[in-house]
Amino acid sequence: MKMRIEGLRQVDEALKELPRATSKNVVRRVLRKRGEPVAMLAARLAPVDNADLANSITVGTRLAPRQRSRTPADRVEVFVGASSSLAHLQEFGTRHHAAQPFMRPAFEQLKYQVLDGIQKDLMNEIEKAKARQARKAARIARRQALGLE
Repeated sequence: MKMRIEGLRQVDEALKELPRATSKNVVRRVLRKRGEPVAMLAARLAPVDNADLANSITVGTRLAPRQRSRTPADRVEVFVGASSSLAHLQEFGTRHHAAQPFMRPAFEQLKYQVLDGIQKDLMNEIEKAKARQARKAARIARRQALGLE
């Protein structure tokens, strides 16, 4: 499931004021933080007969080679899911095995909490990043004024 959040113009403008690597790290941190509750709930909802499945549910930024697609350089993607190769069979079922969904129900229960918190968390992280940049610039200016650089 892919999701696109629109209407965050203020956040987008604030991110553009940061260096590209910093802005990507800010977005990545927030998305990972907001994905954790979904991963935890999905692990609790995973079928009990397969503890490996529940333990394989994580939040990450990388997919297995067979799952990857080409991602533009300016985009940040964070994934919540199971690394177990049988997870999709549990989630969707087969003709011999009824579906036992755990990811979709977890997302459905928490999607508004996740989406509502992204903007707030992004603004907080952007402010922290700007403060770090200001401290770094002040430190460099002090060193230059003292003739150390």
